[in-house]
Amino acid sequence: MTKTKIKPQDFLSKLALFNEMGPQELDRIAIGTSEVHVQRGETLFQRGDVCTGFHTVIYGQVKLAFTSAQGSEKIVEIIGPGHSFGEALMFMDKPYIVAAQALTDSLLLHISKSVVLAELERDPQFSRKMLAGLSRRLHGLICDVEGYSLRSGTQRVIGYLLQYGADPEAQVDGQEIVLPFSKAVLASRLNLTPEHFSRILHDLTENNLINVSGKNITILNIEKLRNYEG
Repeated sequence: MTKTKIKPQDFLSKLALFNEMGPQELDRIAIGTSEVHVQRGETLFQRGDVCTGFHTVIYGQVKLAFTSAQGSEKIVEIIGPGHSFGEALMFMDKPYIVAAQALTDSLLLHISKSVVLAELERDPQFSRKMLAGLSRRLHGLICDVEGYSLRSGTQRVIGYLLQYGADPEAQVDGQEIVLPFSKAVLASRLNLTPEHFSRILHDLTENNLINVSGKNITILNIEKLRNYEG
């Protein structure tokens, strides 16, 4: 991967957490910010590693996952451009409880704990934004637990297709969805085995609700898909 030096302030200013900061504030954050280039398949950190700050993704995709005692992998979250991870553990002085691996060639910024704590003491508004970000992450995790506990595998897959379609507000028959990562990764994210995920796609195809071609999924009947119970 070609490594091109960037100016952290240019990217930090576009993130929700930092977008209201002035040049001097961004300069202070940039002092404790470093670039992290990872190639596809490369591990960013392992479970148990010390957390010295948090990361934000500039481009690429990073999966957060842990491995069960039986050796199977469970993907907890997939982080894309503009999103961050690691804030909570940074504040708790705890090691990472998941491993992070790049799904594609990726560029991240690592913002050190020391500059974050200094800015929190200096700017109450920054504190509120940090709390809001952590609250959104907690809400998302609670929704995941609810989905795994109360919704069937078929409902989870349909929910993903409807939520992450090209235009969720104007979904129509014939709309094509391009999966942003492999089916195996998506299956783990939805707490399904690859075999179960494939069976669900096959069932939806047999019922003329979708058509699958590699990573491309075409929704054939949006209304029936919304109401399908499996």
